[in-house]
Amino acid sequence: MNGSAEREVQALDSLPALLSGAVADAVRAARGFAGGVYLRSSTPGLLRMAVLAGLPGQLFRPWWRMHVDRPFPVADVHRLGEEVLLADATETMRRYPQLAAGLPFPFGSLYVPVVGASTSFGVLTVLRPSASDATEVLPDRDRMTAVAEELGAALAALDKDGPGVVVWDDEPLCVQAPADGPAARCIGGFTWDSPVGTVTVDDALWELLGTTPGGFAGTPEALADRLSHEDPRLLLTALRETAAGRPPSQPLPVRTRDGGLRLLALWTSSAVPGRPYRVSGVLVDPGPGPSADRAADLLPEGVFALDRLGLITYANPRAAELLGRPRTELLGRPLWEAVPWLDRPSYLDHVRGALLSPDPVHFQVRRPHGNDPGQTPGRHGGEWLTLSVYAGPGSLTCKLMPMGRVADAAEADPFEATDTAAEVDESADGTPTTAALYRPIVLAIALTEAVTARQVSEVVMRELLPAFGGRRLAIYLLQDRRLYLAWETGFPEGFLAPFDGVALDARLPGVETLTSGRPLFYESMQQLAAAYPGIALDADEGARAFLPLIASGRPVGSCILGFDRSRTFSTEERTVLTALAGLIAQALERARRYDNEAALARGLQEALLPHRLSAHPLVTTAGRYLPGTLGMDVGGDWYDVVEAGDGLALVIGDVQGHGVQAAATMGQLRSAVRAFALSDRSPDEVMSGTNRLLIDLDPGQFASCCYVRLDPVTGVARAARAGHPQPLLRHPDGRTEVLDLPGGVVLGVDPQAQYPVTDLLLEPSAVLALYTDGLVERPGTDIDEGVESLRATLARASVRRGRAGGPSVSAAADLLTAEARQATERPDDIALLLTTLRAAGEGDR
Repeated sequence: MNGSAEREVQALDSLPALLSGAVADAVRAARGFAGGVYLRSSTPGLLRMAVLAGLPGQLFRPWWRMHVDRPFPVADVHRLGEEVLLADATETMRRYPQLAAGLPFPFGSLYVPVVGASTSFGVLTVLRPSASDATEVLPDRDRMTAVAEELGAALAALDKDGPGVVVWDDEPLCVQAPADGPAARCIGGFTWDSPVGTVTVDDALWELLGTTPGGFAGTPEALADRLSHEDPRLLLTALRETAAGRPPSQPLPVRTRDGGLRLLALWTSSAVPGRPYRVSGVLVDPGPGPSADRAADLLPEGVFALDRLGLITYANPRAAELLGRPRTELLGRPLWEAVPWLDRPSYLDHVRGALLSPDPVHFQVRRPHGNDPGQTPGRHGGEWLTLSVYAGPGSLTCKLMPMGRVADAAEADPFEATDTAAEVDESADGTPTTAALYRPIVLAIALTEAVTARQVSEVVMRELLPAFGGRRLAIYLLQDRRLYLAWETGFPEGFLAPFDGVALDARLPGVETLTSGRPLFYESMQQLAAAYPGIALDADEGARAFLPLIASGRPVGSCILGFDRSRTFSTEERTVLTALAGLIAQALERARRYDNEAALARGLQEALLPHRLSAHPLVTTAGRYLPGTLGMDVGGDWYDVVEAGDGLALVIGDVQGHGVQAAATMGQLRSAVRAFALSDRSPDEVMSGTNRLLIDLDPGQFASCCYVRLDPVTGVARAARAGHPQPLLRHPDGRTEVLDLPGGVVLGVDPQAQYPVTDLLLEPSAVLALYTDGLVERPGTDIDEGVESLRATLARASVRRGRAGGPSVSAAADLLTAEARQATERPDDIALLLTTLRAAGEGDR
């Protein structure tokens, strides 16, 4: 292995420990109870949660991935490079309603960008108690910013070791949040130098195990035998997986020889590069202690405890009885795995609330009848229990009682459970929980912000599929009495091609759901095949839902949801899906109108721009215009080249704002400047006359402009500037500078404004660049940085000589606009005009 590869392996090896340490420091700095870090991934525009501290990852799966264009604080911080402070739930709802709808609990949060050198690596976030005033959180934010700066510097150093080192494409590493003070629990550690084969154990671990190092062989087999009395082979497998670079994402529960539950955390060490890695581990005693255990064992109520990762650390006999599981099958396992009937959206939503809120949470759960308490209770039958959850700094204490036995009447309002009790996303009294409301609310909010059919489809894929466990999505739109495929994901490649463009008389479920206006639900592929004999199937098993997309009585298309497994659809699910289909249809109808109106707007915009630039044998020009992509309003940027006596006038301008009014003002200004230029007025007269015209028109807008009158024979250029960005000049030797032209105020403000004229010399093969601010403004950065970046790009541009002997600037114009052209979001339109001069006598061949 060469030195570069060794360094890259070391960097990959140390990344999890580096991130975990930074998150722990951030949680302490911001006085939070949980935190995490998002890193860029190998997928452009996608951030992934790399580390989550103090919260169970499974309960927060919807937030594992974050697209940078989503209206969430993490996305904004990464995209804009600015910190976000949300003091409480009210501030969160005001600024980020989708986040508030998804986590409607009273907590505050901080988000800080992680930047090293000029690279944005991700975002550090901390959840903390609500604050009455944002000013009291500012010191915490400052301390957390210092942690983020240190992490950014460390990641920048790692990033030098190889491409793709500082990216995260896996599930998040879930770790415990740091303790507020000295750890009350006993902790011991060890190191396995796997390349050498020796295991070193510290004294604290021997004390925790209740033994001595005598007779310890110092091998991983001997370590596994000492740590795990029940099944050392499983632990040995975990050690070897970690040595191969695949450490477990959560602590492993092990039971030692004294019968006590311990949690074992494993990670790789960067001390020795290459595979196998050196393995480090710590063993933690999570329990409350023997005395507390014995006291809680005597309570008549069921009592059990969870750590903040959701692992059951204690359960008294009564809790084991009510949960329907032996204590040996509960301890050390996540609650939703140890007790599958608690793995329901409404129940888990309450647990999320307990983890994020300081207040106790009380709700009702239904335990199934029969000998298999692991099954999910059906609509009828089962015993209702009251579950109360009390949050502590490092754990959750849970109390479980049968309905009718309530120790404190203030804790819950008991009632008699009936056969009409709630389904998946309702509490026992029939009241919808936030889990039931979450996805419809989030989907509705997100759909209001989607303006194109593609954006609507992406929202449905992102919000609707995960809510119902779907894996496949297809959206068809109606056009000329045929259904055309607009979006698909999850289906086998090419499977949907035969159904693209089907007529409305075809006997297909996607067609009949639209023509009948009724949703169709099939709980298995067998049901679907029986209803439509001979229909092509994309899988052997799985359920399907076909939803009509109808907006205000008008058919829009149909939506297909696919599931990998057979499943039932409850009445509530059918109702919610049907209602959501209406929201999707309205959004798609709005997107269709947007597309039509946007096409008309773009046509108007193109009509106002010059289709042909005035030419001169000694001058070569290249112009580029890129419209903004946010919203459908036309912009007010323009460029032009106009005959001015025996020379040429080079013009660029930018009308403030967007919309038809800005475009109309731009058209008037362009005509005025052309008229002045054709009469060969001096640059200051052109600017002054145009300024007075704009004030007389009184459109309520102002404009910036730069006007250059060029003599092609001598190369002398006379320039005037009205509040416009400074031009760039690339000399024949490649040296490029930002010109310092004195100028006046923007047009349309002061009728007495003066516009000084500056003389320049444009040498043959030099390039003059005029541009609008959309090309150099970037969110979260100073405009001077954008100008400097543009200058550097122009300096390294290859201005080659064309076939006619003169330099060609077309390639340079493409290079200067390449980054903007590839951007999915351009908040402003962009105009660019490049001009170069050929030497006299160097005419066309």
